[in-house]
Amino acid sequence: MDIEIFPHRLLSSETTERLLNDLEMVEGIKKLVIQGQRLPSEDINPERRKITIKGEEIDLQVQTGRVLLEIEDEEIIDEIRSVCETNLPFGFNVHVGTFIRKQKTVTDGIKYGDSLKDISNEIVGLTDQNAQLSERATIIKKENQK
Repeated sequence: MDIEIFPHRLLSSETTERLLNDLEMVEGIKKLVIQGQRLPSEDINPERRKITIKGEEIDLQVQTGRVLLEIEDEEIIDEIRSVCETNLPFGFNVHVGTFIRKQKTVTDGIKYGDSLKDISNEIVGLTDQNAQLSERATIIKKENQK
């Protein structure tokens, strides 16, 4: 099951960092994806900076406009709302639906060619197809995963 957190305004890098760290504490979130406008280089825009999630530095390349979550079951939605109320005092909406692709598509086959078989199913639906492969996604494993 997927949910979308749609803040009523674009998030600053500080708010994004706090929100992601607080969401990371919620048990039952399988995947977390942020979406938004690509930010220009750090020299031009100070919002593009390194943020720290679970002790790992990540280059924040987008200004967060939506947060997509794949969750194990809907019982944790209230806990997620509580985290959002703490971090997004200006308001937000939560929608339930399908927002993250679960399998590789024909378009992926055209884009990646023979190397598609080398791409993990774990990152299907998480990446920007227009970005360089090295900039696509950062995967942070939970402690209980290997």
